[in-house]
Amino acid sequence: MSYEALNTYKQNTVLTATPEELTLMLYEGAIKFMKIAKYSIENKDLERAHSSLIRAQDIILELNYSLDMNYEISNDFRSLYDFIHEKLVDANINKEIQPIDEALEIAEEMKETWKEVMKQIKQRVYQSK
Repeated sequence: MSYEALNTYKQNTVLTATPEELTLMLYEGAIKFMKIAKYSIENKDLERAHSSLIRAQDIILELNYSLDMNYEISNDFRSLYDFIHEKLVDANINKEIQPIDEALEIAEEMKETWKEVMKQIKQRVYQSK
């Protein structure tokens, strides 16, 4: 598949995604960039580590800003996103892997939880038909 075709496919995927799917894509993107940053630090590619950590931070901030604070659980999510963001900033300043591992563990758990929520939503929608 050519780069242009792949880019068009990705763009269409985002444009046609549900809000739930977009949230999952954000989790996946943040996790991807955390893993790239970790690999880059291990291999002394500090410029790539920096840019990957910035991208992961931006995604976490977007998840944080998109919270609907009318729900009590949103406060818990906000605290987790703040913690992840702090760890990513710390990792970027000190070029250390440990804070990335801590952030990654939480982000991966949140992604898996979100996937389970999506599954339950689909089951409810299907059952109501």
